[in-house]
Amino acid sequence: MNDITPEQAGNALDAVDRARRQVAGEVGLPRGYWWAMAGGWLLLGALGTLASPWPAGIATVCFGAGHAALASRLLGGRRRTDRVQISRAVAGGRVPLVVIGMLLGLVAVTVVAALALDADGAAHAALWAALPVAAVIGFGGPEILTVLRRWARA
Repeated sequence: MNDITPEQAGNALDAVDRARRQVAGEVGLPRGYWWAMAGGWLLLGALGTLASPWPAGIATVCFGAGHAALASRLLGGRRRTDRVQISRAVAGGRVPLVVIGMLLGLVAVTVVAALALDADGAAHAALWAALPVAAVIGFGGPEILTVLRRWARA
């Protein structure tokens, strides 16, 4: 260790930092999470259209509770595979906040779209509003999360 120059030590530290950032960049939620979320989104849109307000409200609460139970395990983003578990310091403590913020934004988009479609007289406004948001969640959830994590430096 005595033969290491300051330049070599700096290069080694840079390599370690690059590897840490690369691992942290891989942190995320599995694709199945996003498709399950999209399916639930469509189901809630259909229930909001076809069922009375009470069953739709109960289903929404159950969906939220189920999501919270799943999210408590996955939202930390630290268990991408069964073989690797990284520390919260590497994963970033803001990942759950970014995901929750993203989902709240998607809820707002869905509600505004449903209200606009309903005001326009569209039949099944809740379902039509949920459809494009569910597609965005299913097809683009991981990519959106990656961008939002970068913006939030999470």
